[in-house]
Amino acid sequence: MSTAATEERSQLNSPNREYSLERTRNIGIAAHIDAGKTTTTERILFYTGLIHKMGEVHDGDTVTDWMSQEKERGITITSAAITCFWKQADDGLLKTFVDVPHRINIIDTPGHVDFTAEVERSMRVLDGAVAVFCGVAGVQPQSETVWRQATKYSVPRIAFVNKMDRTGADFDNAVSDMRNKLGAYAYPISLPLGAEDQLKGVIDLVSQKAILYDQEDPTGLKYEVTAIPADQKNRAEVAYRELLEAVADKDDTVMELVVNELPIDSVTLKAAIRRLTCSMELVPVLGGSAFKNKGVHSVVDAVVDYLPSPVDVPSAVGTDLDNDEEVEIRTDDSGHFCGLAFKLWTDPFVGKLVFMRVYRGTLKKGEAVLNTRTRRKERASRLLMIQADKRSDCDAVYAGDIVAIVGVKNVTTGDTLCTQGNEISLEPPTFPEPVISMAIEPKTKLDRERLSEGLQRLSEEDPTFRCFTNEETGQLIIAGMGELHLEIIRDRLLREFKVVANAGVPQIAYRETITKKASAEGKFVRQSGGRGQYGHAVINVQPAERGKGVTIDNKIVGGVIPKEFIPAVISGIEDVISGGVLANYPMVDVSVQLVDGSFHEVDSNELAFKMAGIFAFKEAAKKASLALLEPVMKVEVTTPDEYQGDILGDLNRRRGKIISIDSKPQVTILNSEVPLAEMFGYATAVRSLSKGRASYSMEPDKFEQVPTSIVNTLLDSIMPVAARS
Repeated sequence: MSTAATEERSQLNSPNREYSLERTRNIGIAAHIDAGKTTTTERILFYTGLIHKMGEVHDGDTVTDWMSQEKERGITITSAAITCFWKQADDGLLKTFVDVPHRINIIDTPGHVDFTAEVERSMRVLDGAVAVFCGVAGVQPQSETVWRQATKYSVPRIAFVNKMDRTGADFDNAVSDMRNKLGAYAYPISLPLGAEDQLKGVIDLVSQKAILYDQEDPTGLKYEVTAIPADQKNRAEVAYRELLEAVADKDDTVMELVVNELPIDSVTLKAAIRRLTCSMELVPVLGGSAFKNKGVHSVVDAVVDYLPSPVDVPSAVGTDLDNDEEVEIRTDDSGHFCGLAFKLWTDPFVGKLVFMRVYRGTLKKGEAVLNTRTRRKERASRLLMIQADKRSDCDAVYAGDIVAIVGVKNVTTGDTLCTQGNEISLEPPTFPEPVISMAIEPKTKLDRERLSEGLQRLSEEDPTFRCFTNEETGQLIIAGMGELHLEIIRDRLLREFKVVANAGVPQIAYRETITKKASAEGKFVRQSGGRGQYGHAVINVQPAERGKGVTIDNKIVGGVIPKEFIPAVISGIEDVISGGVLANYPMVDVSVQLVDGSFHEVDSNELAFKMAGIFAFKEAAKKASLALLEPVMKVEVTTPDEYQGDILGDLNRRRGKIISIDSKPQVTILNSEVPLAEMFGYATAVRSLSKGRASYSMEPDKFEQVPTSIVNTLLDSIMPVAARS
C-alpha cells in the first residue's frame, strides 16, 4: 500500500479507539447443522485467550450456545456475538501481521434451517465469513443456503473443512463439492496432514511448511513447524502449483511474474490471495479438526491475513431521506453517525438489547440518535460489548464496531439509527415468510396476560415469527419456519414468560393462486332512499411467474373511474388477495389489471368502489381456475447403504421426488423434494427405519400446486363444503 493510502486510512481512525479499523475483523461462522461451527468458535475463543477451558457441544457448556434450549438440544438457535483478540505468533510460518494485535468480532450462527433468519441478519452486517464444512459430508443443503446468503450480501469468505479426524473424511472431495455445488473458486491454502485417526497436523502451502501437533497435548497448544514430510512432498507440490495457477488467472501481479517466468515469493502470493479473497474472486480452503484441536490456529491466522477489515470492503450504500438519492457511507470515525439495528434481544437483567453494526461515526454513552423509520429520537443510555450472554460497558463505539445498545425503545430489526440532520436509511435484511402455523391457547387469565407480552417480545426479536388472530375462529395463531422453531417458541414462552398454554396440531401455510386468464366485473349498487351507493369496476387477471408475487396495475383511461376512487378499488382487491378465495389462504403470483368501470356523479364513493373491487376480483378468481399451493422442502438424507431401500420407499410414500442419489464411502446421500405436509414426524420415522444411524436435513425450497387427487380431501379438512360454497 502506498504512503498516501496508508496516511488516508490513518485519518479514518479516532485517536481514542484501541484497535484501528485496519486491525478489526467482523466475521461470522456459518455452516450446515452439525458441521462443527460452535466447536470451531469455542476453539478460537480458547486459543485467543478469551476462555481458559474449552467447552463441548455434547456437554452443553460452550460459550456461544448459552440458551438453555441450546444446551439441551446441542444446537445453535440464536446467533451469538462475541469479541476476542489475536496476535499472530512468530513460529516460522509466513504471516502478514506478526505481533500486531487484532480485534475479531465473531458471530456464531445457527445451522438449522428453522433459524435461517439469524444467518440472514448476521450476513447483512459482516465483513467476512468462515464457512465450515464437514469433511465426510462435504457440501450439504444448509451449506448451500448460507453460501447464497453470504453471496447476496457480498461477504468474502474462507472455508474450513472440519472433522478430518472422522471415518470417511475426504478433503479433496469436499473442495470438489464447493466448486461443483456452490460454484466457488475454491483452492486449498493448507492441507490436512493425514486423515481419520492418523490426522497429525496441517501443511501450510504458502509457507511450504508442515505443522505437527504434539500428540501428548490434548489442547493443541503445542505444535512444531517443520519441513513437509517426504511422503507428502509430491501432494503438497501439486496443490501449490494449482493454487499458483488459480491466483495467476485472477491476479495481474502474479500473472505478470508467471508470463515473464520470474520467481514468485510467498509474500507476493500471500498479498494476491488477500486481494482476491477480499474481492470475492477466490475462496481459500483450510483443513483440520476443531474437535481434535488441529488446524484452528491456521484458521484464525487466515481470518487476519485474508479476510477484509471494515475499510477493505465497499462502502455501505444508503438512501438520503432529504432527496431520496443513494449515498455512500464511508467507514470513518469522524463522519456523521450511522448504524444498522440487526437484532433485538430481551435480557432478563438489562431489558431490551438492540444489536447494532456501526457503519460510520462515533456514538458516546448517553447520546441521542434518530430512528429514520419512526423519525423519533432514541437515547443510548448504555453501550455494551457483547460476550455471548455476558456484557461489558463501554463509553463509546466507533465505525466498524458490533455492539449492543440499552435504552432505545421503539426500534425493530432493520432500523437505521443516525445523527439528526444527516438522515440516511440503510437497506434492511430480508426474511422468508413462515411456512407452518399452530393455534395456541392460554390456560388461565394470568397466562393470557403473560402470553400477550411474551408474543410481543418474541416477534420483536424474531422477524420470521408471526402471531395473529384468526378472524373466523377467534383463535390465536403462531407461525414460523418449522416444527422446531415453534417448539422453541413454546418452550421460551414457558421458561421466560411463565406461560402455560395448549397448542394445536401444526398447520401448513398454504397459498392460493390462479392457473389461467379471466375477466370479471364487480358492481355495488344500493338505493334505499336518499343518497345511494354506486361502484363499478372491470378487471383482468392472469397467472404470474412463480415467485413473482402479486401486481395490480391501473389501466383506466378516459376517466371512466375517477382518480380518487382508484385506490379504493385496489384496496378491495388487496383485501381479497390477502384473505384468499378458495380456502382463506393468501394469494400469490397473480397479475391484476383494472381496465374499465363506471361511476355515478352523486352516489359513487370510496366504500362503493372498494366493494366493487372485492366483487370483481372474487368473480375473476373463480373463473381463472383457482389452485392450492403447498410448501415443498428440499430434503437430504444421509444413510448407511443397507437402509437406502427402506428410506427411498418411505420418501416415495410421502409424495417425495428423488432428485439425486450420491454414493460416498459407506453411506448414501439421498436428495429429494417432499411436500412439508408429509414431513411431520419424519425425525422419528428416519430413526426407526435406520436404527438411529441415518440423519436428515431439510429447508424450504418452493411452492408447488397440490395434486388434484388430494385437493378436495385437503379442503374438507381445512373448511367445510358449506363454507366454501
